[in-house]
Amino acid sequence: MGPALAWAAVCCHRLYLVGPNADPEADRRKATEFARRALEVARDDPGILANAAFALGFFGEDIGAMTALVDRALALNPSYARAWHLSGNLRVYAGQTEIAIEHLETALRLSPRARVGSSLGLIGRAHFFSRRFDEAVPKLLAIQEDPSHPSAYRDLAACYAHMGRLDDAREIVERLRAITPVVIPDASFLRNAEQRELYLSGLRLAAGEAG
Repeated sequence: MGPALAWAAVCCHRLYLVGPNADPEADRRKATEFARRALEVARDDPGILANAAFALGFFGEDIGAMTALVDRALALNPSYARAWHLSGNLRVYAGQTEIAIEHLETALRLSPRARVGSSLGLIGRAHFFSRRFDEAVPKLLAIQEDPSHPSAYRDLAACYAHMGRLDDAREIVERLRAITPVVIPDASFLRNAEQRELYLSGLRLAAGEAG
């Protein structure tokens, strides 16, 4: 039951980001409920710990506590590539970009045949938040591996905007609008205020709003 609940939380997170968003708050509530219930039966299951921590971390639970949970998952199974990937996610949310890159690269080394676009995109996001825009772009261009996911388009558009490549940024925004009408999302999952503003200001520029 625990693994199913944890994966249900991850699925609700995906619906929140990618789904039709008829009721995103319902997706949020379901994700957090499933994740908390999963943790009640987690015991020492690294898959449950990592998936539940990821969902709860995105939806506003204490980020330090969630990184501690995923660290516990990695202590239980240091070769668990998905836990390294999710740890990288959580470190991006926490603003710990260098640790995020290290953990995401570890995930790629442990699972080199896995679908790598998501990890590459997150590495790009970490470079973006560190203002290494030229390093970010090649990684962010991995959007083609998951072309229905809006987050990757937002990251790339914001990066292009801060590079002064406004035509490229606006082209990416048009592609984003074919997926979702929401160009500038709730960015509260980003705990570092300076990084959050970098992201939102880039999206505002890309969308043609006031900088």
